[in-house]
Amino acid sequence: MEQFLLVLLIFFLTVVTIQVVYYLFVFGKFSFAKSEKVAPKHLSVSVIVCAKNEEENIKNYLPLLLNQNYPSYEVVVIDDASSDDTRFLIEEFQKTHHNLKLVKVENNEAFWGNKKFALTLGIKAASNEYLLFTDADCYPATNEWIAEMTSHFTMHKTFVLGYGAYEKMSGFLNKLIRFETLLTATQYFGWAKVGKPYMGVGRNLAYKKEEFFRVNGFINHMKIRSGDDDLFVNEAAHKNNTTISFNPEGFTYSRPKETFGEWFMQKRRHASTAVYYKSFDKFQLSLFYFTQLFFYLLPIPLLALQFEWIVVLSAIAFRYLVSWISLGFSAGKLDEKDVIYWYPVLEIILIFTQINVFFRNLFSKPVTWK
Repeated sequence: MEQFLLVLLIFFLTVVTIQVVYYLFVFGKFSFAKSEKVAPKHLSVSVIVCAKNEEENIKNYLPLLLNQNYPSYEVVVIDDASSDDTRFLIEEFQKTHHNLKLVKVENNEAFWGNKKFALTLGIKAASNEYLLFTDADCYPATNEWIAEMTSHFTMHKTFVLGYGAYEKMSGFLNKLIRFETLLTATQYFGWAKVGKPYMGVGRNLAYKKEEFFRVNGFINHMKIRSGDDDLFVNEAAHKNNTTISFNPEGFTYSRPKETFGEWFMQKRRHASTAVYYKSFDKFQLSLFYFTQLFFYLLPIPLLALQFEWIVVLSAIAFRYLVSWISLGFSAGKLDEKDVIYWYPVLEIILIFTQINVFFRNLFSKPVTWK
């Protein structure tokens, strides 16, 4: 029995070591990075938004896109076969905004419900080489959004990964959603800083049009309903062409789900694309999540039997200290400090939610983007 517990202890200490390496040397690349103000480039930009039955969001948020403090840009809104007044509203805005372009998408049986098909048409219709993406239910934090995101483009940096935040609202679910968003951003920003970018979010993402055509657009994953953002970044981004933007002026915001069921379905859609990532990216994500899980499971028998309990508790405290500091610095950069106070509870709930998502997606997958 004692030999078994010793093996368990070694396994647990290995798990803690891996977690500490992630939080200090991978996520820490972002968490502890200094914010640098970059001079605006004033490149000609096409802001691309895909909308399907979004009349309320178009009414509320399109004016914020059309009134950016930026000298040369157009807004390309793709109406993906909406059945409400989305198209009508866009046409009304066009009467007073000459930099607004409407791309009309009719139902296509071969690509029904596929956002990538609609986005492809929008990208082809864009007049400019530099593309900036957000969703119809998102809005920029400031009128300097375009200027901030595009300021990070250089001759070699042709991908800019931004932060798509969720509004702060009352309730525990809101904190859980924002904690997951914080953790995800810390991961993809950290790996991008390491030189292994693996994803971005379509709520706030920029790249040059040449990158889209270099990999033939979404052709390699067109049949996968989700992934117009993360799968594309996973395929086309690399250490030499990718940078990040985390200045609050360049954030976007959207309203989070208000019920656990809605959020759970959203997570299932997002998780369904991860299985198509590159092998290394699937490995590093799996390693992080499995060590997260075992960090909570392995101490239970060790502490219950009081086997080297001082070592076990010391390891737990050390991992918590490192992860709390790393995520705390990240939360400061991304204006999510309030969720850190709930960190241990939120992490535990998120871990077991992800396990539920994993098993549910084994048997069925979401099939449409809206």
